[in-house]
Amino acid sequence: MRNSTKIIGIIGVSMLILVVLFAIFGPMISPYDAYKQVGASFLAPNKSHWLGTNDMGQDILSELAVGARTSLFIGVVAAILATTIGGIMGVLAGYIGGRFEMIVMRVIDVVMTLPFLPLMIVVAVYIGPGVMTQIFVITLVMWAGKARQIRAQTLSIKSAVPVLAAKTMGASDFYIFYKHITPGVFPIFIPQFVGAVNGAILMESSLSFLGLGDPTMKSWGSILYYANNRSGFLTDAWMWWIIPPGICIVFVVLAFSFIGYFLEEKVNPRLGMYTVAKKRPKQEFEIVSQLVENQITLAVEKLTVQYPKNNAFTTVVDAVSFEVRQGEVLGIVGESGSGKTTIASAIIQQLRASAHVPNGAIYFEGKDLQLFSDEEIRQVRGQQIGYIAQAAMNALNPVHTVEKQLKEAILAHQKMSKARINQRIDEVLIQVGLEPKWRYAYSHELSGGMRQRVIIAMALINKPRFVIADEPTTGLDVLVQVEILQLLRKLQKEMNLSMIFISHDLPAVLTITDRILIMKYGHVVDSGPAKLLANESNHPYTRRLMDAIPLLKPKKKQHFSEEAQYETVR
Repeated sequence: MRNSTKIIGIIGVSMLILVVLFAIFGPMISPYDAYKQVGASFLAPNKSHWLGTNDMGQDILSELAVGARTSLFIGVVAAILATTIGGIMGVLAGYIGGRFEMIVMRVIDVVMTLPFLPLMIVVAVYIGPGVMTQIFVITLVMWAGKARQIRAQTLSIKSAVPVLAAKTMGASDFYIFYKHITPGVFPIFIPQFVGAVNGAILMESSLSFLGLGDPTMKSWGSILYYANNRSGFLTDAWMWWIIPPGICIVFVVLAFSFIGYFLEEKVNPRLGMYTVAKKRPKQEFEIVSQLVENQITLAVEKLTVQYPKNNAFTTVVDAVSFEVRQGEVLGIVGESGSGKTTIASAIIQQLRASAHVPNGAIYFEGKDLQLFSDEEIRQVRGQQIGYIAQAAMNALNPVHTVEKQLKEAILAHQKMSKARINQRIDEVLIQVGLEPKWRYAYSHELSGGMRQRVIIAMALINKPRFVIADEPTTGLDVLVQVEILQLLRKLQKEMNLSMIFISHDLPAVLTITDRILIMKYGHVVDSGPAKLLANESNHPYTRRLMDAIPLLKPKKKQHFSEEAQYETVR
């Protein structure tokens, strides 16, 4: 898909170059003056006049060449003004906020609420026809949409952690604008401008066709206007008088659309497509047979994940392979940025859209998840594979009760009576150690540990066979962490769940897992049974992690019990 987008961009640029060359050199090369009579009226296309003549005997090809200049000029100038005004107002409204933002947004709402075509006609009629009128009207209509989109981007950057950190360090508004807001917002001006040119050319053609353009200047819209007013449709001349300017308008709009599509993906990598490597059917059949025979619930084969950066790809997970057997708990340990959560996202097919997967396969119960359709993978998520997210406060919707969110998780996968839904919600809340009365609570009414129990309940509500716990104890007190770990271990044994437990907290992982993968910079540097790895691994990175565990007792060969791991120095 990425290559096809690049091809579309190249096609768009090529089409635009042709139009620009036609506008620049067409009038110079043409032997006829577009404003003078050079032949009989309504001449059909011939060797002297390739597109024939209009009712006044003017050469239509010459008209198109001169008209290209006018249409492109109006489109580009109006787009520059609309993007500039909209960008400035959007950035200022998003950054300043308060009453200024409220006033700007209300003005934008009014402008965008007014009917587009009547507004253009009324303003143009009031001011009078002309090129400047067209530019003014098009700018007036277009700036509000640009301002709204750029304001949204500014608000996003303004609330980003680096900006907040800069403010806490006393950075001035000028510094924040220069270092954060401008670099973050400016890239989206380019696709916004390209889209504005596209729309402005269409608007110019509409205004000219309605007779609101400059009657003394040729444009594609004015050619259509005169053809319509002078009965071009009543003669055979419509084929060479009306169709060519229409094709020119469509051609240049397509050119800018293709360029805008390409630039938008460049500016916003999320619009890129998630690509996977294809496997040979015979090889896939052999792998699936082995997985089923060995009771392997999940198998990841040489998974590689990359993200675009500076017109290249950065590898964040490099050829990672592992298996999780039925009823087994696999721990994935590593520092922040080692690729742990990326692996989890790849398993449930929730990588960001810009992710590129050049190699690797993910088999769940013998089926390659990467070959599933969107609907098939949606059925797998939450029903067959449960996901316990980190940061429970962010994972829960603050405007909905616990009951509503649990009910939504059920109804997303199965039809169930209201009585049975209520019964299942009570069951799962009790299962995770919460009283049923908390089903009516909102997330802000719960403690951190209670919120995490609700997230676990959501993951288990449909009785999945496999669970991914992505740093489920992050941000919790030590005692609450122990409670959550005990709960997860208890539920895993009761339900015979296969599980991946992801964390950078090695003591927590040692208390719950059967096997461990140690990751660093996207690579698996060590792996093995949890107790064996803790006591006997000679890998320097693993030993550094193990030696960093604070214990009161002298270090010796020992089993990493839950009590020992949390006996920290106080």
